[in-house]
Amino acid sequence: MDSLTQIILGAAVGEAVAGKKMGNKAAFWGAIAGTIPDLDVIIRSFVHPIDAALWHRGFSHSIVFALLFSPILAWLVYQLYKKRYDLKLWVKLIFLGIVTHPMLDIFTNYGTEFFWPFKLRLTFNSVFVIDPLYTIPFGLLLLVALFLKRESSLRRKLNYAGIIYSSLYLLWGVIVKLTILSNSTEYFKEQNIKHARTIVTPMPFTSFYWLILTENEDNFFFAYKSLFYSFDENETVTIPKNQALLDSLQWSGKNYSEQLKFITNNYYSTEKKGDTLFCYDLRFGESSPFTNEQVKTPFLGYGMVIDNGIVNKTFGVSPRRFWDKVNFDTYY
Repeated sequence: MDSLTQIILGAAVGEAVAGKKMGNKAAFWGAIAGTIPDLDVIIRSFVHPIDAALWHRGFSHSIVFALLFSPILAWLVYQLYKKRYDLKLWVKLIFLGIVTHPMLDIFTNYGTEFFWPFKLRLTFNSVFVIDPLYTIPFGLLLLVALFLKRESSLRRKLNYAGIIYSSLYLLWGVIVKLTILSNSTEYFKEQNIKHARTIVTPMPFTSFYWLILTENEDNFFFAYKSLFYSFDENETVTIPKNQALLDSLQWSGKNYSEQLKFITNNYYSTEKKGDTLFCYDLRFGESSPFTNEQVKTPFLGYGMVIDNGIVNKTFGVSPRRFWDKVNFDTYY
């Protein structure tokens, strides 16, 4: 999830663990603990872009990381406050602040390696990384609670109400996702698409509009389902796989073809433009819903610049290249 949401979650956890004893200090340190796992983004400036993607939400988002680092950070904070409050309370606060971060990220489509060192990314694909309906009510309940006295029972009730709301919202997302997934065969049957693997993931900023991604031997298919409207088969977008192009790449140094397949969970397509081969991660969607169908290109991926038949530069591809075509009125 986005940084603000993780701060709110960490602060709410800290308040629930120690707010009555520590006051707003508990929420403050809970918020800090809740941001620590995402410090792995620092490595992006120092390593290959594909290595950075493999590292992100890896070790720092695992239960091993939480178990190893929470006692260390708790001891440092314990010393900072001159051994005020019980050390065990600090450990509990910091541990829960850290570990709930990857637990929340599991619900997003990128997932986490929660059981690192096992190379298994857990993901429920049931909430978008930025969802105002999750974050805003949760944050408002926490904010109001923090303005009340630490001894106030209403303070605790408001904070727990936010935690319960956030948990029920995540459960709602899972239920909606599974319902749409169970009906996906019927959606594609109407179009005579004989599909194999299918995933369902929420569209940006909402849990009421969903992307259905499926495939056959030659193509991927994007379809969309709103909870307010019937399925419209005319919205389906076809993206050719062209996956053989990735296997044919020659790399200067380390071969990253297999890593790209792992990162994308084999939901990738390739496209050659000039001297650059683009490898798109299709799980993050394509641009037609945002551009009133002016552009139908996948959002995220990697570009490999080829010189004399060899990849000598790799860069990340982001939605920024579509900003001039974005029409949010059409999307909503």
